[in-house]
Amino acid sequence: MSQVASARTALINAWGLFVGLGLLMVGNGLLGVVIGVRAELESFGTATTGLIMAAYFAGFLGGTQATPRIMDRVGHIRVFAGLTSVVAASALLHGVVIAPMPWMILRLIFGFAMAGLYVVVESWLNELVSNDGRGRVMAVYMLVSVGGLGLGQLLIGVASPLVDTLFVLAGSVTVLAIVPVALSINSAPQFELPPHARYGELWHSAPLGVITAVGSGLANGAIIAMAGVFGAQAGFTTTRIGVFVAAAAVGSMALQWPVGHLSDLIGRRRTILIATLASLAAGMVALTLPVDSLWLIVVMALLGGFSYPLYSLALSHVVDVLPPGEAVTGSVAVVFLYGVGAIAGPIGASLAMGALGPSGFFWAVAAVHASIAAYGAYRLVIKPRLPEATIVPYILVPVRSTFVLRRNGGRSRREDGSES
Repeated sequence: MSQVASARTALINAWGLFVGLGLLMVGNGLLGVVIGVRAELESFGTATTGLIMAAYFAGFLGGTQATPRIMDRVGHIRVFAGLTSVVAASALLHGVVIAPMPWMILRLIFGFAMAGLYVVVESWLNELVSNDGRGRVMAVYMLVSVGGLGLGQLLIGVASPLVDTLFVLAGSVTVLAIVPVALSINSAPQFELPPHARYGELWHSAPLGVITAVGSGLANGAIIAMAGVFGAQAGFTTTRIGVFVAAAAVGSMALQWPVGHLSDLIGRRRTILIATLASLAAGMVALTLPVDSLWLIVVMALLGGFSYPLYSLALSHVVDVLPPGEAVTGSVAVVFLYGVGAIAGPIGASLAMGALGPSGFFWAVAAVHASIAAYGAYRLVIKPRLPEATIVPYILVPVRSTFVLRRNGGRSRREDGSES
């Protein structure tokens, strides 16, 4: 009962934060798919579009590194308000200048600010709840994040992507995220800077976690950034593009928990192998279907359902095998590795689509999953059982999450500027 009460209290206290997050994700989802479709309609070229979409993840990577230091100085609320304003402004400015280079810069800025907002929200939530209730709170966080993203992607059907209405809508929705946070929360918790990651030690302890973190970034970065471009090249209507792209998010919401529960039962490495093989199978089935088949949407849901949880599986695997005191360091490293892969994912998919046509999208995603599966099978053969490890419950977090954890000890700064 105490576990439920702990989680319930945190959820009640953070209702404004969740509403704000949901609005941010609606705007984020809408803007991401509109940019891909509009770039295709403006004949930017598939490779150029891939670079534009990759700029988001480059900015995201920078935001996860810089924002904790900014938040350590000025606190959660000021950073949330400032970065939300940046997100809204960059979304609106996409409609002012329709050209590849300005869009690439704006996408970089947008990604930086969104990553910072994830840092704010996740560190805030982790401070509000005790360890025994954290799983429930993070499950709600995942549902709000992925649900908002999918809803935003569906909104592409409300107007033509050739006009600026959708950019205005995305910017307007995101700026409204400030309202529930400003009106519902009087103070935010203290924040502590996370430690520096040590990648050599991480590779030695959990090589499959490293490969899966990078590979999930490659695959999911391609899915998130280029699915809308695939739909535009395939001749989908804007409504169908929204449904096609959102299907991956819906699949993730449906399968994230079952995949995680399976990993608690049979182990992370075996589950990683199963999820990557299922993703590979979905990609290969998609290549056999005509682009006008409704089954393609079902396959996209299965692809998202098995591919998106790979990030959480990588994170859980790393936390399992590292010493308890190194869990935060490991999570920071997984975020960085995922971001590196996510930058390359849209570029690789765009090159494949430029060479093979729309089908290159599924070929690229399938190739990444095949590589992870091959390495996972290799690790299971050479080391069937892991050494003694502290197994923790599956960490349920949304794809592109920063998963900021609290560190015991160290310096922190409160909202009033005082150090403790």
